[in-house]
Amino acid sequence: MFAYLRGKFLDRDDNGVILDVNGVGYSLFCSAKTQEKLGQLGQEATVYVETHVREDHIHLYGFHDKEEKRWFKLLTSVQGVGAKVGLSILSALTPAEIYKSILTQDKAMISRADGVGPKLAARVTNELKDKVQQFAISGISEADVQSFAPSAVTEGFFSSAYQDALSALVNLGYRRFDVEQILRQFAVESSADEKKDLQSLITRALQKLSSDKVRGGAA
Repeated sequence: MFAYLRGKFLDRDDNGVILDVNGVGYSLFCSAKTQEKLGQLGQEATVYVETHVREDHIHLYGFHDKEEKRWFKLLTSVQGVGAKVGLSILSALTPAEIYKSILTQDKAMISRADGVGPKLAARVTNELKDKVQQFAISGISEADVQSFAPSAVTEGFFSSAYQDALSALVNLGYRRFDVEQILRQFAVESSADEKKDLQSLITRALQKLSSDKVRGGAA
């Protein structure tokens, strides 16, 4: 139906974004990474689109580039991986990380995504092992795979303390997207000891969330 949409980045929530295209607002489900790539509200943005048509609804899924869209279609080809779970995986992992985890059958990596348990993670790695060979050419460079290693962001963000902090702050009513952005920033900036201090993570995140809210209200 649509190959892509270009318009003003009007709004976002935990599920996706709204794009204003010539006065028409399109609601698109998208990953946290796509939301981040789109930049600031009010800016012009382009998203590639996948359309799912059902009897009771039409859903649009938006992606910041063709590669992410290609991986979404591949992930959702696995039995039990619906659109929501596909976006969850793409929110938690980069294409390079997904690719590497499938080739190495690293189920633990895939199961880091919300809504993905051990059984589903095993199904993803098993069913896609042969299919991802083509992506080594068209989607991800050999250098990406050879140099793969958990980044400071990945190691920190997926630690027990960071995941506990994320859960606690979301339960307090903060938007998951906002909390994830802040914790990922902390994962890069914090020392090894700071990354393990749950109380400190929560306190710092609350200060940052409060500060951002004040700035947003003043704007």
